[in-house]
Amino acid sequence: MTASSISEHVEAKRMFGKAVCQRIAENIARLGFSVQTQLSLPDFDAAEFSLVTDPFTQTQDLVGYWYSASKQRIGQIKFHGDGSFYAEYDVVQPHPTKKQWFVEAINAWGQQDNIKTEAKLLDIPQ
Repeated sequence: MTASSISEHVEAKRMFGKAVCQRIAENIARLGFSVQTQLSLPDFDAAEFSLVTDPFTQTQDLVGYWYSASKQRIGQIKFHGDGSFYAEYDVVQPHPTKKQWFVEAINAWGQQDNIKTEAKLLDIPQ
C-alpha cells in the first residue's frame, strides 16, 4: 500500500472517525471522570493508520492505533469494508464513583449512523 492510498482512506473516514472518538469521550465523561484525571481521550488524527486485508472478506480495512507517550498501544479503531467499525480505547482507571469497579476500556462498534459505546468494567473483589 502506498502512503497516498492510506491517506485517501484516512481522509474518507475522518468525519466518521471523529464522531466515534467523540462518542468514546462522551462515554468516559458520563462515567464521571473529570478533566483533572489526566486521562487522555482518543483523537482520530493522532492514530497511526495502515490498510490490512480482511482474511474472510478480502476487503481492505483501515486500522488505526493510538499510542501513549511511552509508545504503548492504548487503543485501536478499525473500519471494515462493509461500512461497520470497531474501536477500543484504554481507560485503565478505577471507576470514579463506583469503587467496586475498574474501568478497563471503552468499546465502540456499529455503523456511521448507529455508533454504540460501552464501558468494559472489571469487578474489584472487596
